Amino acid sequence: MNLEEDIHNNLPFPSKLKKYALVRGSYLYYHYKCDGVNDAGWGCAYRTLQTICSWIVKQENIKYLVEIPSINDIQTALVKVGDKPESFINSRQWIGSLEISYCIDYFYKILCRILHCKDVKEVQSHTSSIFNHFQEYGSPIMMGGDRDCSSKGILGICETEIGMHLLILDPHCRGPTVSKENLQCEGWIKWLKIDDLDHSSFYNLCYPLLKAAV
Repeated sequence: MNLEEDIHNNLPFPSKLKKYALVRGSYLYYHYKCDGVNDAGWGCAYRTLQTICSWIVKQENIKYLVEIPSINDIQTALVKVGDKPESFINSRQWIGSLEISYCIDYFYKILCRILHCKDVKEVQSHTSSIFNHFQEYGSPIMMGGDRDCSSKGILGICETEIGMHLLILDPHCRGPTVSKENLQCEGWIKWLKIDDLDHSSFYNLCYPLLKAAV
């Protein structure tokens, strides 16, 4: 695989910036079909998990250095921990933030915090929690929802004079990727105003509780 690294670098901030906090350390951008598996339409959370795993294995303070799990590895792990039946393996079933937390614990012995937000207004109320996470831990966050069922990574947060924005890493690119600049231009990494999230959806956030080594 030829995966792009740290695709948020040099992405401009929204105008009228007041403060920000970003992921610390490097990661690889995993997306639909990046390893030859055609997961378009169902694999977005698996790809977000793989991106988080790539960040984890680059940390010098992690003791469990294992390879980035494949989609099959992830499905097998969820069966082994008792979360899914055997029929889940080789299926095209979606996973969400809770399953992500199980896998990060299974593969790396790292606990995660799950934050349930019933709507966008509640996401807005937890922006200080997101700021604090990036300042204390610096690890990527997974975001999933129900009406908004497109899993995404959160790599940062910023406050501007017109509102709060999240730095969204979107795994739905069907590749092949050309360059960081191309990915930025196409919006696979972008600043999104929180108020532009789906107001009919709840959101679950998964915070990996591993502190960045840098």
